[in-house]
Amino acid sequence: MWNSKDIYFVSDSTGILATNLGHAMIRQFPEINFHEERFPFILTREEAQKTLAYILKHSGGRRPIIFSTIMNEEIRQIFDHPEVELFDPFRAFLEDLESCLEAKALRVPGFSRHVDNITMAKRVEAIHFCLEHDDGVRTNEFDEADVILLGVSRTGKTPVSVYLATQMGLKAANFPMTTEYLREYKLPDALRRNSRRAVGLTTTAELLHIVREKRYQGSSYARLATCSEEIKQAEQILNNYQIPIISTAGRSIEEIATQVTQELGISKKPAELNSQS
Repeated sequence: MWNSKDIYFVSDSTGILATNLGHAMIRQFPEINFHEERFPFILTREEAQKTLAYILKHSGGRRPIIFSTIMNEEIRQIFDHPEVELFDPFRAFLEDLESCLEAKALRVPGFSRHVDNITMAKRVEAIHFCLEHDDGVRTNEFDEADVILLGVSRTGKTPVSVYLATQMGLKAANFPMTTEYLREYKLPDALRRNSRRAVGLTTTAELLHIVREKRYQGSSYARLATCSEEIKQAEQILNNYQIPIISTAGRSIEEIATQVTQELGISKKPAELNSQS
């Protein structure tokens, strides 16, 4: 078994897809250390040859792994070198899909990024809304939100809101459940009125303590007892208002955001499919 391995993501576009696909697979091997580099926008044979030369030089003959999403077959073949392991999801599946659909794929680099003007405008609007309604700002405009995230400080509300806006085009606002609301076991009118669009984020007291200690070491705000009490109070309030609660402990932003959309009925839960069949 390899103790470490060099991984390279090559693409004729941003390289995000190659990276995401590669990460989804290599994370199944936590005992191996991976050194990663990404090479986006490889559009010519010369660029491909220079990239391959760099990879071979820096991998030292240790058979590096290359994840490719390059569409141009002539350029892609340059990376199909005997001294590397090439993984190409498009080559693996696109030809089968062409056969299934009885049609030829465009094979255009970065075509997934070509969105219509309406979709782009919606996403830009969602991003602006997210930035303008972060951390409890402009609660009087929460009626316009698609999603409202609640939770005590440092439970991941802002990064999840940003993901919902940038990746899903949802107007996401978030509200910190501060001591003022925790002690009185209540939520402001704007949240009570929009509770059906709200989701609570929580975590464990131990993880919250670790996160807070990194920024406010030794403070009462970061003490384990404080974290534990705030989480209990917040969860009780959310339950009182019948707001669903999601634990962020040990989960990626993508996973949390997806579950948020499921809780609000924006995307389906597997259990819901049986009732609709």
